[in-house]
Amino acid sequence: MKESASKGKRDSEVRIPIDSIILEGNLIIPEGAKGIVVFAHGSGSSRYSPRNQYVARELQKEGLGTLLFDLLTAEEERIDMVTAHLRFDIDLLANRLVDVTTWLSSNPDTKELNIGYFGASTGAAAALIAAKERSNAVKAVVSRGGRPDLAEKALPGVKAPTLLIVGGEDFQVIDMNQWALDRLTVKEKQLKIVPGATHLFEEPGTLEEVAHLAGEWFKKYLLEER
Repeated sequence: MKESASKGKRDSEVRIPIDSIILEGNLIIPEGAKGIVVFAHGSGSSRYSPRNQYVARELQKEGLGTLLFDLLTAEEERIDMVTAHLRFDIDLLANRLVDVTTWLSSNPDTKELNIGYFGASTGAAAALIAAKERSNAVKAVVSRGGRPDLAEKALPGVKAPTLLIVGGEDFQVIDMNQWALDRLTVKEKQLKIVPGATHLFEEPGTLEEVAHLAGEWFKKYLLEER
């Protein structure tokens, strides 16, 4: 683990052992953090996704720790670049997320932190399945332009408060998210539509709105005494 400290936060490059593989990630914990958000990307993205990195920085400003990690190994990424099949293996991605959550729960630097998931694209489905599997540990889920419909069987069993964020111009994904919202039975659930945004939230101010909505959700369910 490579680690540096700056402006009251710990910034580490971590290697997370899962069975016979190692997943690499970036772990940042602001001083005094009480919660941590695990990012689950999808559709060929990685921990270097500029959108997820931006959201992570904004969450850190709110006193939340963040873990951005690669759901696939470098070799798996090379295969997926050709076949594009692993990014849609939702069960594989969810199992990896469950294992990373177990690692966080035993890691001395993170074991006392409340855990939330931020999922994008197919990573949102993986986050919801993992939230159901680790309902004792996961306190909140946020999806950005996600495919929660791909977690159909898990949706009724999700106990974590769940926020679904979709671009106002992303019409097909709006329908998918509304469908999933209707199947979530958890009381604390919302669908937020960002006006003028397309699927990747590339329009001015739209990703900032995503970060704001996510930050408010995570502060409420990870940081406030309940």
